[in-house]
Amino acid sequence: MARERVGGEMTVREAGKKGGETVKQKYGPEFYSRIGKKGGETVANERGSEFYSQIGKKGGETVKTRHGTEFYSEIGRRGGEAVKERHGPEYYSTIGKKGGRVSGRRREDSSRSTGEKSSGSGKSSK
Repeated sequence: MARERVGGEMTVREAGKKGGETVKQKYGPEFYSRIGKKGGETVANERGSEFYSQIGKKGGETVKTRHGTEFYSEIGRRGGEAVKERHGPEYYSTIGKKGGRVSGRRREDSSRSTGEKSSGSGKSSK
C-alpha cells in the first residue's frame, strides 16, 4: 500500500526521503549524528547497557540464521582487505607491535600485583 500512487501523489517512501533531504539541507548531515547519539544515550539511561548486549545478540543470531557462519569469515576477509588497501600491508605489523607492547605491560603489571616474575616471552612463569 505504501508503494501505491493515488492521483499522482508521492509514496510514503518518497515523502520520507524528501523530508530527510530537507532536514539535511536545513541542519546539515552532522545533525543526524547528534540526534542519534542523543537517542542512544537516552536508551542507555532508560534501559541500561545490557539492552544493547541483548539486541546485539539477537541481531547476530538473525545474521547467522540468514547467511550462515561462513558469512562472518567472508566479511572479515573483506574488511581485512579494505584495511590493507587503505593503510598498506605494513599497517598490520605496526598495530601488532603496539598490541604486543601493551600486552607485555599488562603482564608486567599483573605479575607485580601477584608477585610473579614475567619471563618476557609472553607466557607466565608459574
